[in-house]
Amino acid sequence: MSNTKSESAFSVKTISYCALSAAVMCILGPMSIPVGTIPVSFTNLVIYASLFVMGKNKTTLSVIIYILLGIFGLPVFSGYSGGFAKLMGPTGGYIVGFVFLAYIAGIFVDKSNGAKIISFAGMVLGTAVAYLFGTLWFVISSGATWTYALAVCVFPFIAIDIIKIIISIIAGRAVRKRLEMANVNK
Repeated sequence: MSNTKSESAFSVKTISYCALSAAVMCILGPMSIPVGTIPVSFTNLVIYASLFVMGKNKTTLSVIIYILLGIFGLPVFSGYSGGFAKLMGPTGGYIVGFVFLAYIAGIFVDKSNGAKIISFAGMVLGTAVAYLFGTLWFVISSGATWTYALAVCVFPFIAIDIIKIIISIIAGRAVRKRLEMANVNK
């Protein structure tokens, strides 16, 4: 197999990375911390860190795989739940928002080659878009007001997500550097 700059979309390495990332999401996603209606999920931490190792496209694909596994009934969502009904419930928009989080944040991480400030900005923007999708769906599915939804679904999580972003930037950059030094990632 030749070592070219652009890796095949379905190479063994790509499939392995995507499967591993989706598996870690499946393991950490259900281990959420209940905080009212919306739990603190570790899924976005995995997404943030995966961007440094796999980039935008593979991470986004991993998130889609994770969501599909959950839709098909595996208990991979918060609270060890799964099934299509979870997407139709009040937290479903946040789950779908993970796809946009991975894609948007990935653009910044990829274009900046993992630069701290730019990656941070992209992750904040991606998280804001995920919050928007999640909060919009929460308002639609529960009939809550925007004020209530923001107070319950967004404001309590901002500081926690900022901490997750910082942790992932520190850890993700270190892992990325080690993989590049070992010629595993270029």
